Amino acid sequence: MKDTYDNRTPALSPADDPANAARLRQLWETPPGLRGQLATVDHKIIGIRYLVTAFLFLVLGGLEALMMRLQLAHADQHLLSPAQYNQMFSMHGITMIFLYALPVLSGFSNYLWPLLLGSRDMAFPRLNAFSYWIYLFSGIFIYTSFLAGGGPDSGWFNYVPYTALNYNPGQGIDFYALGMILFGISTTAGSINFIVTVFRTRAPGMSLNRLPILIWGTLTASLGNLLAVPAVSLAFFMLWMDRRIGTRFFDEGGGGDPLLWQHLFWMFGHPWVYAIVLPAMGIVSDGLPTFCRRPLVGYTPVALSTVATMFIGFGVWVHHMFATGLPALSMSFFSAASFIIVIPSAVAVFAWIATIWLGRPVFKVPFLFFASFVLLFVIGGVSGFMTAAVPLDWQLTDTYFIVAHLHYVLLGINVFPVIGGVYFWFPKMTGRLLDERLGRWNFWTLFIGFNLAFFPMHISGLLGMPRRVYTYPAGYGWDTLNFITTLGAFLFAAGVLLFVFNVALSLRRGEIAGPNPWYASTLEWAVSSPPPPYNFAVIPTVASRHPLWETHLPEEGSGRSILDQGAPLAEARETFGVTALDGEPDVILRMPTDSWTPLVMALLLTALGYGALLRNWALCGWVSVGVVGCLLVWLWPPAAPAKTLKYRTMDVRYD
Repeated sequence: MKDTYDNRTPALSPADDPANAARLRQLWETPPGLRGQLATVDHKIIGIRYLVTAFLFLVLGGLEALMMRLQLAHADQHLLSPAQYNQMFSMHGITMIFLYALPVLSGFSNYLWPLLLGSRDMAFPRLNAFSYWIYLFSGIFIYTSFLAGGGPDSGWFNYVPYTALNYNPGQGIDFYALGMILFGISTTAGSINFIVTVFRTRAPGMSLNRLPILIWGTLTASLGNLLAVPAVSLAFFMLWMDRRIGTRFFDEGGGGDPLLWQHLFWMFGHPWVYAIVLPAMGIVSDGLPTFCRRPLVGYTPVALSTVATMFIGFGVWVHHMFATGLPALSMSFFSAASFIIVIPSAVAVFAWIATIWLGRPVFKVPFLFFASFVLLFVIGGVSGFMTAAVPLDWQLTDTYFIVAHLHYVLLGINVFPVIGGVYFWFPKMTGRLLDERLGRWNFWTLFIGFNLAFFPMHISGLLGMPRRVYTYPAGYGWDTLNFITTLGAFLFAAGVLLFVFNVALSLRRGEIAGPNPWYASTLEWAVSSPPPPYNFAVIPTVASRHPLWETHLPEEGSGRSILDQGAPLAEARETFGVTALDGEPDVILRMPTDSWTPLVMALLLTALGYGALLRNWALCGWVSVGVVGCLLVWLWPPAAPAKTLKYRTMDVRYD
């Protein structure tokens, strides 16, 4: 391959050359059959797997929630025993917060990032596959606790000393602790991949100030995860050692401190909230302008507020610990930080409202989900803002008011952008549109059911109903509110089923979408629906934030981006590597082919988790040897090492 490319118009553009397309398909397409599916590193396949797996966990978590709501629909019910309720309560939180909320956003990001960035794959395709497999196995690992005598039963927050061995001798907590370590490996691997991808594998010309907001949201969340996840992984490992090795990190009688658990957990837990909110905000920030027929108002302030939210989020973890007896000075500091963090969130809210107000909204189903998100975001944000005041937090901290706030933030602010995102990008993924009429029924069922389920919880909490109780006596004024909440939960569940039905129906009978059915502005809509295995026949050259709207936006210039001419890069699996800030191409990166090593590595680490669970040190030793061997195979250079070609010049014509 030549070191220098001349992009003057050839006789036949590589983007339209059938021979070039056939060659690229041969290089990039996943082989058919089970073997190819298990070894694939295609980011689109991995993204869809994330989405499907996360939705399956959403259904599991929803079923657990419905069992709890049946128990609480009336006073003095005994459909579940206290032990069963605690397990349902704990697994519901673990499933929804960890196994659904972030992985579903990782599904969107895995599928869309290379398409949004004008690239052909993630920076580390095999690491991408590995992060999915270990995520799947971590969820299975935690759920197998039900086969071993019972699941975790101390809440998703897993407070010590409730989880200490002398108070909780079963294995449920061990499954949770070791499963979360596996999940932390998945999150860390995925975060590294996202960060390197955005800084290294973008289209030429895509400088940082031209990135879609979805990229900013996931990038910021990934940076936060790299700092936050080690804290909770360490905490779970220390807890497991306390329980099974004999250490005393959290045992006050042995010189430890039970409050240390809360600090380590919430150092992770509060940034995690933003890690599952910021990418969802990015979905709305990129999707909403498409249906308002104008660019997002205040792109730069929104991008900066995204980063600021995560930065300040690391200074508010004690927001969850005001009732633990901390010094007044520290509570004052963290209370102030909890108030300040509202400011960057408000910037995004005003930007969305201004975009709708100044645009020409097209009331399609995705727009309904995105616009409703703004309302739910405000409700969840205001209830959280209230608990930033220490005296009020003392009154509300263990009541259903916090449960309401938690669900508005972690469910409403996540589920509505996610389902809106599926309606928006389903045509890109499948080539077919979801049914519009069913979609409207779907939206109103979910929206009414959600608010009917969770808004009354604010009132229940203000009336004094405590959290984490499996039943309650009559005569406290909670009966009617709990019955309404239960009705709303079942209506919301019906909305989820209607969504699944719409997806299943549209996969077979949906209207053919075409490349860009919404008339959107970003690069993923410049290719066919669904995209080819190689994404782009030629890597586009980007000259604005809205490459598909340039002819209609005078401030963007006219015809400056080049989408159909350039280097075909068809000698092997190749894509451009660019400079971190300006997006100037400097190398051609040779990407790895499909491989079994990600799956094998994930299986070995899961086996290591089971070995630690059983305290079978011989098994742990042999599996560790296998892990080292698999890592050597993974990192072993190929027989014919690919050379990275220096990229010297690109002569681009903007006429």
